[in-house]
Amino acid sequence: MNRYFLEVFYKGTQYAGLQVQENAVTIQSELEKALSVYFRQPLSLTGSSRTDAGVHARQNYFHVDTEFQIPARALYNINAILPPDIAVRAIIPVRPEAHCRFDAIAREYEYTIYQAKDPFLADRAYYFPYTLDAGILQETAAIIREYADFTSFSKRNSQVKTYQCRILHSEWERRGDCWVYRVKANRFLRGMVRGLTGTMLQAGRGKIDVAGFREIIEARDCTKADFSVPGHGLLLVQVEYPPAYFNR
Repeated sequence: MNRYFLEVFYKGTQYAGLQVQENAVTIQSELEKALSVYFRQPLSLTGSSRTDAGVHARQNYFHVDTEFQIPARALYNINAILPPDIAVRAIIPVRPEAHCRFDAIAREYEYTIYQAKDPFLADRAYYFPYTLDAGILQETAAIIREYADFTSFSKRNSQVKTYQCRILHSEWERRGDCWVYRVKANRFLRGMVRGLTGTMLQAGRGKIDVAGFREIIEARDCTKADFSVPGHGLLLVQVEYPPAYFNR
């Protein structure tokens, strides 16, 4: 049996998320369909990082097991079958025990907001036309690095064994007319980046103060956080593996 990693990137606007869902078109379902057309047999994918409806990815991974070797020319042909908003960047042979989800050591996300109407950002960032205190945004982003339990920022019914996450990077950046929240961690909970972003925006607007932001984290209660920011402002930037991981 051969195992391959598929490095993919996609614009998630038209999809119900990453993972296969009944009666819904997803990134995984489109990839599996393209593989089955090209290889003339069904192939099942395992994803590295789940993304919700509308969320985009500059880099994500799946792995697949095959009884045959995938030729180099398959990359071009699979991309020709896929819709234009999904692409495979590389097909990488890996060790049989390699696992794209469990072996990942970090993931990095960005959430982008814009404050002046811009049709070219409408499906890739969140229009948020309110005055924001940049200092408060940065202060709350820094506070996040002090904590490890993010129960308050995990949506209900997440079915995880632990709410512990190690935050490696957390800050806001100004990029032209946009504000971008950058966060990197060893793992993320369901809805976590959107919950963090939405709650920080409430602080930036003065709806809650910095002490209140801390209280939300320490409450370990997801009803206290704000998950209202939409998925289309969220981008999975990269999935990181140990050094030399892809050297067989």
